[in-house]
Order: sequence, then structure tokens, then C-alpha cells
Amino acid sequence: MTRRDIDLGVARNVEAVAREPERRSEVSLRPTALGDFVGQRDLVGHLEIVLGSARSRGQVVDHLLFAGPPGLGKTSLATIVALEMGASLRITSGPVLTRPGDLAALLTDLHDGDVLFIDEIHRLNRSVEEVLYPAMEDRRLDVLIGRGPSARSIRLDLATFTLIGATTRTGLVAAPLRDRFGFVGQLDLYDVGELETIVERSASLLGIALEGDAAVRIATRSRGTPRIANRLLRRVRDFAAVNGFVTVSGSVAVEALELFGVDELGLDKVDRRILGLLCRQFRGQPVGLVTLSHASGEETATIEDAYEPYLLRAGLLTRTPRGRLATDLAYAHLGLRPPGGGLV
Repeated sequence: MTRRDIDLGVARNVEAVAREPERRSEVSLRPTALGDFVGQRDLVGHLEIVLGSARSRGQVVDHLLFAGPPGLGKTSLATIVALEMGASLRITSGPVLTRPGDLAALLTDLHDGDVLFIDEIHRLNRSVEEVLYPAMEDRRLDVLIGRGPSARSIRLDLATFTLIGATTRTGLVAAPLRDRFGFVGQLDLYDVGELETIVERSASLLGIALEGDAAVRIATRSRGTPRIANRLLRRVRDFAAVNGFVTVSGSVAVEALELFGVDELGLDKVDRRILGLLCRQFRGQPVGLVTLSHASGEETATIEDAYEPYLLRAGLLTRTPRGRLATDLAYAHLGLRPPGGGLV
């Protein structure tokens, strides 16, 4: 890594800084303290101990890794950690850091106590990842000055910082990197009661008047994910505003969500298209991922990462060595009779 690489990394981060006001407007619903964070009770309790211990010693908190499906609050927790520690937060993502100089530019710009948050850390380039190892353990950075026989290596001391990584694919985080984190927290899907609390809090912040079981109706269709709950709440708000509803009742929420294609199980039209293909076109026959991709018009990676996990968790889909199969619950949801007396 040369000084030129670091300078190039600085230039690559200018655009991210320019987008900071936009990012702030998008995270207005995020909690700002651990006490305001809903759900993930065990994880929050562990973080309270880790952060409290670091504050009592007057030291920075250990490097943290948050793992779990998208939309569960990993970025929110990183923001809360920085706020709780009174530190500045720098945000980037694994795919953005394509060269060692990109990461070196961020590291050399940090001050003592700063928090560096890397989203999708499992997508870091291996050469970039190598720069992290000494930075995390020894707070140092090796830089190559010059080229050829006259080149020489110098060691730069870095500020004492905390790295927070977030990943949706824990298994893809290299073991040497994962082992350098002092704390690994796993985020789980939320239950309906927790999502109801989140919807009510977000509605209060957005100035939306909910009544009756409106919050529950939205929560049950949110697939266990706060990000989806907040997105559905905004669409319900839009529907109510256009149709002149001053308050949002349960019936108004259901009407709005059905208009946007979200049914009582939280399935959208792509989910139902996939289940419809399995239950109607391939009725009772195992279907391979590639075949299902061609039939549905979706990429294999999109089906595997975006749609299949929830269908599996909801018990609507099973995976067998021969392919995907719809369950009895899927047939019942679509109003169809299972072939041959049902699937086990």
C-alpha cells in the first residue's frame, strides 16, 4: 500500500460525505439510546455490560460484530454505541472499500475514541481485509513509500478506535477477522408484540394517529423485521392522507396494505408468484432453483436471499435434495387443495 493509494481512498470517500445529510433524513426513526431500543433483550443486556465496563475504565469499547438478517437494527445499534460512548461515527460498507488505500484513508482520519462502522463486512476484499488485522489488534498501519529498490516501509500509529462490523452472512466472515472482534451479537427476528411497540413509536414520531388494532395489523404483516414495519407504516400513512383519513384504524391499515399487495402473512406479489408456481404450475413436483428463477422471472440470488428465507421460516416452503416444494400451509393460503393428500 502506497501513499498514493491512501490519497485515492480519501477521494473515494468524498461522495459518501456528501450523502451524509440524505442518510440522516432516512434514519430519523432510529432509536438513539439502548433504553429506547425495542427487542433483542439479551443482546441489549450484553451491550449494556460491555459499554458500561468500557466507560468505567475510561477506555474505548472492544470491536463489535453484529450479525443477522437485513433490517433488524444493526446500523441502529452501531449508532447507539457511538452515542453512548460520546464518540464520532464514521460509516462505510464492505463493497465500497475495493482497495487497501480506501480503508487506510478512513483509518488514518480517525481520532481517539472514534467508531468506524463497516456494513456488509463479509464482502470486504481480501487485500483490504489484511489491512484490518494489524489495525484492529495493534492500532498500526504499514505504508509502502516509493517504488522499486528505493521503496521503504513505514509504520503509522493509528488512533485508538472501535470497529463495528455488520453482516447478514456470518459464515462468510473470515475466521481470522471474526476472531478479532471482542463481542459478537446475533440479532433475531422480532415477535408481533415488539413490532407493535416499534410501529406505535414510529407513528408517534411521524405524527400518525393510530387507533384500535392498526398497529397490530401492520406488525403482523412485517415479516418480523422493524425496517419492513416502518416501511409499511409509511405506506399506510400515504394511503390515509390521500383518502382523507384523520386517524388510521385497523380496517384502514388493512385496506392500505392490501392495496400495496401485502397480505395477512406479509407476502408480496413476488412471494405469491413463487408459491403459485410451486402449487399450480409444478403442482406437487420438486423444483430446482434455476427452473424456479426462469419461471418467476427473478434472479436465482434474489430468490435465495430475498424471498426464500422468509417462506422457509413461515413454513410455506421446504427444500429437499430434489428441489423446492410448497407445504400444505402454502396451498391453504392460496385456497388450493394439496395434491395427494398433502405434503409433509
